Amino acid sequence: MSAVSLTQIVKRFGNFTAVHEMSLDIAEGSFVTLLGPSGCGKTTTLRMIAGLLDPSEGEISIKGRRVNDVPIHKRNLGLVFQNYALFPHKTVAENVAFGLNYRNVSKPDAQRKVAEALDLVQLPDLGARYPKELSGGQQQRIALARAIVIEPDVLLLDEPLSALDANLREDMRVELKRIQQRIGVTTVFVTHDQTEALAMSDQIIVMSKGRVEQVGAPEVVYNTPATEFVAQFLGASNLLSASCTDVSGSEINLELPDFPRFSIPKQRAPQIAAPGPVRLVIRAEKLHLMPAGSSTEGDLTVKATVENVDYQGQSARYFLRVGDHQLQAVNMIDEHPFATGAEVLLRFRAKDCAALPVENET
Repeated sequence: MSAVSLTQIVKRFGNFTAVHEMSLDIAEGSFVTLLGPSGCGKTTTLRMIAGLLDPSEGEISIKGRRVNDVPIHKRNLGLVFQNYALFPHKTVAENVAFGLNYRNVSKPDAQRKVAEALDLVQLPDLGARYPKELSGGQQQRIALARAIVIEPDVLLLDEPLSALDANLREDMRVELKRIQQRIGVTTVFVTHDQTEALAMSDQIIVMSKGRVEQVGAPEVVYNTPATEFVAQFLGASNLLSASCTDVSGSEINLELPDFPRFSIPKQRAPQIAAPGPVRLVIRAEKLHLMPAGSSTEGDLTVKATVENVDYQGQSARYFLRVGDHQLQAVNMIDEHPFATGAEVLLRFRAKDCAALPVENET
């Protein structure tokens, strides 16, 4: 049984459709991320699961129970929002205990559960403090403790890390995943941050304009994007117009101007069934720069010119010209990146490429 099931969910606001016929099954105990840009419908979807919004059409089930008409306080959900929504006039312990007050939990049991929740988020000694006395990271942990203390069926997290600075966000995403794995609660996480989604998720649902573009494990969504939107939104990709000249049982043959002919594994192009125009996808970090004149035996290489360099400390992002193609590559560097104007060789592996059907212009 799925922890959460959405069946043909539609959400309209007047004449605007925010979510289009979305169907989804979320496995028990999994960490699932709704990922996409602002306005894609991810938060609207989360709020429908929570009961904060009613779907215009479709059915929502939690642990096999239809909840369309069940109010939020009867869905047994833990909620953490971007602003944490802590009560400023209540102590940390009182904030964490808030949901227990409505569940007929005895005072001794409530005190024990609060202590366990604070220990889980590694803030066992802050129960007597008030939110204003806490850092942003500590407030985030208290909001999480309040959400999990009720032992929810599903934990819903709406951009909970976005208010934190970059270093603290990295620390907290590790901590959040640790806590989720320890208690085993099904978690639905909303973010526009691809790094968070890739690092934390068992499954990613990529959304655009109210529609699901792709559902899959992080490595599948990243390495084998189902649409051009996914290829461009997740990481930095080069999308090039190419031709499929032949499809065999295990590979497809490709050619494009200024590149050698090569073949990629069929599993990296599951939608390509016949010869014709395709879109070749090469991730920026899969293109490796080499000095001109380097030995290239056994490698696929093309000649390129460095047009611009974005120095990033341990790595550099290169903007390159290959014939009529504009490419980008992200490479780790020792000390100095290649200079603007340098003539280089780009080395890549066929198995790191993917191919997509050519999408119709709309």
